Amino acid sequence: MTHRTPAFIRLGAIILAAAFITGCASQRPVGSSAPVEDRGSMAGRNVPTQPAPATVANSTPATAAKLPPGQENSGKPGYYAVRPGDTLIRIGLEAGQSWRDIARWNGMDNPNIIEVGQVLRIIPPGTAAVAAAPLPATSPAPAGDGVVARPVSSPTPVAAGSVPPPGTRTASVTPIVTPTTTPVAAAPLPPSSSPSDEDIGWIWPVTGGAGNVVATFDEVKNKGVGIGGKTGDAILAAGDGRVVYAGAGLRGYGNLVILKHNNTYLTAYAHNQTLLVKEDQTVRKGQKIAEMGNSDADRTKLHFEIRRQGKPVDPLRFLPAR
Repeated sequence: MTHRTPAFIRLGAIILAAAFITGCASQRPVGSSAPVEDRGSMAGRNVPTQPAPATVANSTPATAAKLPPGQENSGKPGYYAVRPGDTLIRIGLEAGQSWRDIARWNGMDNPNIIEVGQVLRIIPPGTAAVAAAPLPATSPAPAGDGVVARPVSSPTPVAAGSVPPPGTRTASVTPIVTPTTTPVAAAPLPPSSSPSDEDIGWIWPVTGGAGNVVATFDEVKNKGVGIGGKTGDAILAAGDGRVVYAGAGLRGYGNLVILKHNNTYLTAYAHNQTLLVKEDQTVRKGQKIAEMGNSDADRTKLHFEIRRQGKPVDPLRFLPAR
């Protein structure tokens, strides 16, 4: 016969077993297992991060911007600060000097390269800058017809030469015009010990003189006079001098000749068809230096300037009345 355990005994055994298991669980040894990380609970905490490297003020000295040459002479008499659009030819005309002399005085290896803001010496070394002396008294100027010369916006193409005129870093270089005829041999200049720089003895640069004036002087709009004529008419040196420029590198002037007569006066002869002289050549008063044309002009004419220490003056105050 099968022996059965009473029901109350089986119930007591189950209760004792449950109590034993509960007690073991509540007494787990410290460090017996790693704690479980609640990743959701990290949200909102200020978790430390790797700090960015500290920035040290002026840890590396700032590199100063490179200044254009000649800044130590800025503002001094006898020096000129280059402006946008300048070339050595224009600076020489405004200063009453040869552009070659300016390049030499400033030790320039390449006269085609000048910088805006560069300060250039425009008087000979060892020479003090002086204020212009008063203009000499002259007879009243003959009246013109009031027509103002109008420069053309772009130069007329001319024959290319081998030597470019000086320009700026960003400006295009226009070739110097090579004379199309053999220059006439010129006599040497008279001694420099002239009684006065004012004693030029000016003559008209075009036969016909005042009767052919088509544009009168205006210091702002027209820095000389326009003298009309026919293509090929002779252009004459208004006084003894030396050619300091012959070419087409100055916008608005076409084929241009500039003569330096002494330390005070320059003359400019613009819009020529043909140039008959070359730079550094000496010429005599009345010598044919060019032929009339309309290069970079609205008509056939000579644009004639007299510059006194670089400042344009009315040629009709200097040329003989006719």
